[in-house]
Amino acid sequence: MELRDIEIFLTLAKELHFGRTADLLHVSPARVSQAIKKQERRIGAELFERTSRAVRMTPIGEQLRTDLLPLYQGLQEGLERARMAAQGKVGVLRVGMIPSNAHDLRPFWDTFRSRRPQWGLQIRHNPFINAFDPLRSGQIDALVSWLPVEEPDLSVGPVLFTESRVVVVAPDHDLAQRASVSLEVLGDFGVIGPASPLPDYWEDAFTPFQTPSRRPIERRSQIGAHLEDIFTNVGAGEAVHTLGFHVTRYHARPDIAYLPVHDARPLSWGLVWRSDAETEPVRALAKVIRDLGTPAL
Repeated sequence: MELRDIEIFLTLAKELHFGRTADLLHVSPARVSQAIKKQERRIGAELFERTSRAVRMTPIGEQLRTDLLPLYQGLQEGLERARMAAQGKVGVLRVGMIPSNAHDLRPFWDTFRSRRPQWGLQIRHNPFINAFDPLRSGQIDALVSWLPVEEPDLSVGPVLFTESRVVVVAPDHDLAQRASVSLEVLGDFGVIGPASPLPDYWEDAFTPFQTPSRRPIERRSQIGAHLEDIFTNVGAGEAVHTLGFHVTRYHARPDIAYLPVHDARPLSWGLVWRSDAETEPVRALAKVIRDLGTPAL
C-alpha cells in the first residue's frame, strides 16, 4: 500500500466523508474513491459501507485502521524528527486547536518560537468529538479547549482567551432579524446533537442542557461531528445552534446569520495537557501564555 493511499484511508476512517477527506488532503473525491476501491480489491473485502446519507467502517476496515494507525504515526513522527534535526531543533511541540482562531493567538506562538528556538511548534486542528483522544494517544502534546475540563488524567493551564456567544441561524429564520437573543430561544428550537457523546459537564459548558429559566434544551436528531455539519444543518433551516463569537469573523457565510446572546456566560478557552506527559516545551508555552495575558479579541 502506497503512503498516500494509507493517508487517504486513515483520513477517511476519521472523517467518514469523501468530500471532507478530499478537501483535507487537497485531492479530488474521485482520487479518494479510487484509492479505497484499490485497497478493497487488494484485500478482497469492503473497508467502508457507503449509502447516500452516511459512510461507515466495516469490521475489516476497523481492523485495518487499528493496525495501520500506529505505524503511520510512527513514520510521520520519524520524518518530523529528521526534519527538525536538519533545522537544528531538538524537538517539536504539537498543539491541537478546537476553536478556529489560531491566527488570533499568533502572539503566543511567535513568542514561544522566539524564546525557544530549539523547539519546533506545530498548530493543528483538533475535532470536538473525542476531543481528548489525541492527547491521550500522544498525537498532540497540548490542546486548546473550552473550559472547564475536569478529566482526572488531564491538567488545565492558563486561559488563552474568553469570548461571548452567538446563536447561529439561517438568514430567513424567524430569529434572524433580532439584534440579539436570549438563551431561552434554544428551549423553543433545540440545538444540534453531537455525533458521539461528549462528557456531560463539558457539553453543558458549551451548549447548555437548560435555558436560564430551567427549560430543557432538546438535542435535535441532526448529528454534528464537525463545525461544517453544524453550518450545513443550520444553513438548510433544519436547526439552530450556539457557538463562540470568533466564528463570526472566521466563518462568514451567505447561508448563516449570527445573533449575539445577551444572557450567556462568557466562554473561556484554556491550554490542556496530559498530566503524565507534562514536558518542558508544554511548561514553556504555558509560561508564555501567563506572561502575555489574555489577548483582546
